[in-house]
Amino acid sequence: MRRIVLTVLGLILAIFAALALNYTRRDLEVADIDDELRKSAPGQFVKTSAGFVHYQFAGPENGRVVVLVHGFSVPYYLWTGTFEMLGNAGFHVLRYDLFGRGLSDRPEARYDGELFDTQLVELLDALHIRGSVDLAGASMGGPIIATFACRHPERVRTLAFFDPGYSHGQPVPSKLKMPLLGEYLMAVDIAVALPESQRNDFDHPERFPDWSDRYRPQMRFKGFRRALLSTLRNYLPVDWSKDYSCVGAGAAPALLVWGKDDRDVPFETSREVRAAIPRAEFLAVDDAAHVPFLERPEIVHPAFVQFLQAH
Repeated sequence: MRRIVLTVLGLILAIFAALALNYTRRDLEVADIDDELRKSAPGQFVKTSAGFVHYQFAGPENGRVVVLVHGFSVPYYLWTGTFEMLGNAGFHVLRYDLFGRGLSDRPEARYDGELFDTQLVELLDALHIRGSVDLAGASMGGPIIATFACRHPERVRTLAFFDPGYSHGQPVPSKLKMPLLGEYLMAVDIAVALPESQRNDFDHPERFPDWSDRYRPQMRFKGFRRALLSTLRNYLPVDWSKDYSCVGAGAAPALLVWGKDDRDVPFETSREVRAAIPRAEFLAVDDAAHVPFLERPEIVHPAFVQFLQAH
């Protein structure tokens, strides 16, 4: 009996040792975002109640303010082409990294709509942007700007949604909800696959050969996986449809752009968003997937500028 017990204990210890070794080998988070890094990083930083926010401006300071909000995990470089285009067109364009992404801090917090809304409010306040702004959100940035518009309608001039996230509440896989197991799976399975998985956002990923490599640097900073896992647990399961309906009942003009080949948020979902915001101008983009402003800028950018100028 004693031999059996020792054998079982030995097996358990061996399993735990193997799991720990696997975790250590795949743990890419080896650096902190500190003052020294901020001094040499591109863009600028401002302190808010939850931590430092990484941001960048383009265009004339007296231009009309357009704020670009990225999605679930690709930080503000997602908007580079649109950011530069709008700046050259005379707009004062602001892009920033959501908490947990890019070079913004990874606070020990619940990553939900409240956090993302407060981040945007405090960022605008810290930058002394008091008037109404034009908001653009891509993917998960869609529900973020919808929430902002519902809570702070006086601060919103127009809204532009690019393949926005939309759901009545997405169920979270039970394995990700479980303490420790969720964290382990993020480290050894989900996070390590994220750089290459970004290629699925394109119809033609071969046109963006460095896209996966651009993603990896943010994964070095401690708290990245924790932020994404918390978002999966606390924000993606929320019923976002209510805020879209709120936008539909509001006064702010809206633009909706959707890649017809989107596999992340299928094109059919656009019908629900259009029903929630019936007055939204709609642009369906051929030969584009989840990021039509990257794949078909020659179509999307002129339409975006025309929309802004019309309002």
